[in-house]
Amino acid sequence: MILVFSGTEMAVNLLKEELEENEIAAMIQNDFQSGLSAGFFGGGPSAIDLFIQEEDLEKAEPIINAFKQNDKTY
Repeated sequence: MILVFSGTEMAVNLLKEELEENEIAAMIQNDFQSGLSAGFFGGGPSAIDLFIQEEDLEKAEPIINAFKQNDKTY
């Protein structure tokens, strides 16, 4: 898995949906929410990461780049 994007929860979820619509599996890592659930503080509320499989990077790059250009929520 490789990190392809970090941003707000809304932006990460929107990009994840776009990738999955193009048959690219994506995983969200939210250290802030995980820390709160475990009873301690970790990360920040806007430090949410999106990961994909390395072999999907070439297919995902145009989608990610277009998202970054068109979306200002992150």
